[in-house]
Order: sequence, then C-alpha cells, then structure tokens
Amino acid sequence: MWQPATERLQVTYLGKVPTTGMQFLSGCTEKPVIELWKKHTLAREDVFPANALLEIRPFQVWLHHLDHKGEATVHMDTFQVARIAYCTADHNVSPNIFAWVYREINDDLSYQMDCHAVECESKLEAKKLAHAMMEAFKKTFHSMKSDGRIHRNSSSEEASQELESDDG
Repeated sequence: MWQPATERLQVTYLGKVPTTGMQFLSGCTEKPVIELWKKHTLAREDVFPANALLEIRPFQVWLHHLDHKGEATVHMDTFQVARIAYCTADHNVSPNIFAWVYREINDDLSYQMDCHAVECESKLEAKKLAHAMMEAFKKTFHSMKSDGRIHRNSSSEEASQELESDDG
C-alpha cells in the first residue's frame, strides 16, 4: 500500500509566541525566533536533550512531546498544513532552527498567528524539515485545488511559488 512521504526528526521544541502581520516574507520569523531562543538558552542547562519528535506529513504536522526518558507521551500537537502561513530554516541566531507561522483558530472563530520553533541537531536537519514542509504545502494545495476547495484564476505555478518555504 502506498504511504505518503514523511519527514520525522527528534527536535527540541522551543515554544511559540504570537506574531503579527499578514505578509509573511523572508525574515518575518527572525524576531519571534530570537525571543524563543533567549527563553530557551536562559532555561537550559549544559545539555538540553531533544524533547519532541516533529513529523511532517502531506496534510498535517505532528509534534509528539517526549518525556525526560525520551519516550513519546500521549500529548501531541497537530498542525494543519493548510493553516501554516510560512516556514523557514534560515535564522541568524542559529542555523539549526526551523520555524513556522501557524494560524490558530480560537473558540469564537477569531484567529491568531503564532510562530513555533524547534532546534534541530544540525543545519542540514533544519533544511530537511523546510524542504519536507514545502512538499507538504504542494501536496495539500494540489489536493485542495482538485477537491474544488480553492478557486483561483492564477496558474498552479504561481500558487506553488506562494506556498514555497524559505529554506535558504
């Protein structure tokens, strides 16, 4: 049976902070990532082990939280790829950070934009996550377009460019 491509890596979840704006361009995650990085480095001891498993799938991103033994807990955050506004693995504070901006819908149907960030083992792993997210964007967009959930006059090339992640 066909299985969708998935990227799955152990990471250190740095957290999330609200972000503002509607235009997500290169550099838009820099300020939130610096804030998360400062909180992380103040709290960390000499060795801060991976505390999560990030899994990027075609339509969802799963963040499995790990316990202090490195085993998965029952707590998992799920992010719908269609609600991710932007992602990048290109940060000045650390090349090992992968971040994404997510549109969270509140109970009253209003929404807020949050920047989430994870620290990877290496710059290469952060880039792999950005590439996997770009592929997930493409699959999600293609599916939504073929299901008729997206009605655009623009070509699919233009739409694909809008969904591309900034992975340097």
